[in-house]
Amino acid sequence: MPTATNRCPCGTPLPYDECCGRVHSGAVTAPTAEALMRSRYSAFATGNAGYLLHSWHPDTRPGTVNLDPAQRWVRLEIVGTTGGGLLHAEGTVEFRAHYRHSTHTGVLHELSRFTKSGGRWVYLDGVDGDTTRPR
Repeated sequence: MPTATNRCPCGTPLPYDECCGRVHSGAVTAPTAEALMRSRYSAFATGNAGYLLHSWHPDTRPGTVNLDPAQRWVRLEIVGTTGGGLLHAEGTVEFRAHYRHSTHTGVLHELSRFTKSGGRWVYLDGVDGDTTRPR
């Protein structure tokens, strides 16, 4: 778990407690689809499965999220966005999430869809960015 003075895992120059930490704690909601994507990446990086479930649309949310303790998320790269702004109801974020596993390194490339539900951004679903297969 990052400390208050450590840079946020999502890649912004802000400390965790001024960036995704505020969203994870519920002090604020993510204002855009990209901000929600960044907060979800940080939740993977910090092992916060509860936040991942909370930020998932109820129609597509799984019953549980199992995080692999041998996998470390090391860098988030935002490739592009559509919609997802303050005045939008839907948006997409294409990203590459780089990770290290105990046996290998890799990249998750996804085009994620986000929507507003109850006035807040939530993750709807994603398509593999390399093959366009639904996840």
